[in-house]
Amino acid sequence: MPPRFLACVALAFFVSSPLRAADIADVQALLAREIIGPRLALEETKLYVDARVPRMPKVTTRAEWEHHARCIRIGVLARVVYKGTGIWRDHKGGVDWLGDVKGGPGYRVRKLRYEALPGLWIPALLYEPEKLDGKAPAALAVNGHEPVGKAADYKQIRCINMAKRGMIVLNPEWLGMGQLRAPGYAHGHMNQLDLCGASGLAPFYLGMKHGLDILLEHKNADPTRVCVSGLSGGGWQTILISALDTRVTLANPVAGYSGVRTRLAHFKDLGDSEQTPNDLAVIADYTHLTALMAPRPTLLTYNAKDDCCFESGYALPPLLDAARPVFALYGKEDALRSHVNRDPGDHNFGKDNRQALYRMIGAHFFAADKGFNADEIPTAGEVRTKEELDVELPKNNADFNSLALGLAKSLPRVPALPGEANAARRWQEEQRKRLGEIVEAAVYEVKAEKIGTREKNGMRATSWKLRTGDAWTVPAVELVQGEPKGTTLLVADGGRAAAAEAARKLLAAGQRVLAIDPWYFGESRLEQRDWLFALLVATVGGRPLGVQASQVTAAARWGAAEYKGPVAVVAVGPRASLFALVAAALETKAIRGVELHGSRGSLKEVLEQNLSVEQMPEQFCFGLLEALDVKQMAALVAPRPLRFGQPSKRVKEEMAGLKTWYATLGGDGDPLR
Repeated sequence: MPPRFLACVALAFFVSSPLRAADIADVQALLAREIIGPRLALEETKLYVDARVPRMPKVTTRAEWEHHARCIRIGVLARVVYKGTGIWRDHKGGVDWLGDVKGGPGYRVRKLRYEALPGLWIPALLYEPEKLDGKAPAALAVNGHEPVGKAADYKQIRCINMAKRGMIVLNPEWLGMGQLRAPGYAHGHMNQLDLCGASGLAPFYLGMKHGLDILLEHKNADPTRVCVSGLSGGGWQTILISALDTRVTLANPVAGYSGVRTRLAHFKDLGDSEQTPNDLAVIADYTHLTALMAPRPTLLTYNAKDDCCFESGYALPPLLDAARPVFALYGKEDALRSHVNRDPGDHNFGKDNRQALYRMIGAHFFAADKGFNADEIPTAGEVRTKEELDVELPKNNADFNSLALGLAKSLPRVPALPGEANAARRWQEEQRKRLGEIVEAAVYEVKAEKIGTREKNGMRATSWKLRTGDAWTVPAVELVQGEPKGTTLLVADGGRAAAAEAARKLLAAGQRVLAIDPWYFGESRLEQRDWLFALLVATVGGRPLGVQASQVTAAARWGAAEYKGPVAVVAVGPRASLFALVAAALETKAIRGVELHGSRGSLKEVLEQNLSVEQMPEQFCFGLLEALDVKQMAALVAPRPLRFGQPSKRVKEEMAGLKTWYATLGGDGDPLR
């Protein structure tokens, strides 16, 4: 097929045609006809995720379990927590002590800040008994989605009570909360780091890890008695650090997590970006993390009528079922305990839940103390205001966005485009393989089911269900007016029903239009908590961008076979332009060329505009910017025609020089004409 794509596709947008232009309302009505209904995309997403979540291994000996546990810890740390962050992992951050806050009877409060990774400082408070004689238990008290962060009254009371019992307690701020409650720390922005090939989970984990370092460097800290506790997001932090860092010897996560399969049945449990990081559930579910606590004392606290998430009735049993057999292998059944709060029973770490923690601490840290009392010690007049507890932070403290922009300066890491034809083809082959691996591209076979045909004012519309592989159903509408000269596959940010104007122009140019809605768009959208399901796809090893691009390539291969010739692709909008470009870069036979309208000139614009994963999950594909930017993906389309419709200034700047590249490969295209 000669590279004359503009002669058959771009004409639809820029050159008049003898065919009568279809009425826009007629085109829209035909495109909008329901094919798969409002729930199928969600049900298929749930099945896709569920099939990939690892189950607990069947083990009968302690040695078997310890082998699994070692593999899980190594895998999660290397392939999830620290992926792409070697320099951060080994960073020895500083600690600045910044004076004291008035404590209460028997304890003092010291202000500090510590550097979790280069340039990112965490404010914290150290609650320290006034009289420390010998070694004392240490505790990391983390908090969750609490606007006032470390100043939350129930958290202060917990810290004070542990300090009054002779414990050294660190109360750190959590990213996005309290003093770090700013747009740059919003959890959906951690995925900017993912785009750059560095784990967005790392700052969360390193914040906790360095907190433990500070505690255990205290001259009076007892390394055999180290506790972590927290509510909600603090419960998630508790299980993550405690499962992976065996320095923790007692954990009390409170209403903080449930298994991935549980979340598929209870949507209010679907967690933010940090709870569903890329590839975690390729290696371990939260059931595994709970079992990793064995044989260390673990108290799972849940609330009976939790109005936020993780209700005890459904969240707790699967975790206990997974962990109990493992604790039993050690003869430590009693070390795994649970507590259900019924009054008030809502999302809380109130007095009843705190006293359950004190009882657990008493049983395991103060077993020899016959006078230990788990009743909460009164703290009237000792809870301080947020302002009193604020810790001075450096100006321009790093956040997710500044870290990502810093990484992006040296990206992408890809060899320059060669100037010789054979070298250029080898470059394309290598980078095409790399792109496919990054987006987790799949080669789906298509089984097409014709749903029906309608005609209206000289147009014929055929509705199709394209079953791609064993996972997805893609709705498609085939539009024909007159005798088609070729076939164009049409995708759009607003879905096919919003692409009526583009479809009308393509019809007027003599094209058969195959308008599809890939996953997450149009009729394939998820009607509730859509971006949280996108995170689930990524946590089980898929990539939203790869799913979409693979559906486009599958539809293109089917279209090429069905209509006896390669198809062109037209995309409308920056999101559709990205997955269409990836599809065209990967599929060299069935896709004869691509035209992008509204495309970004660079993935760096996602960072420069400080976008969040909630807005467009597929744009944050892990490691994509590290490997290839828009220019390099565009170079993979050559010598097949590529055009940027109404290119922005950034597109023009980034694509400069591609005309020469096309000539190197024997094409005559110019993406900017």
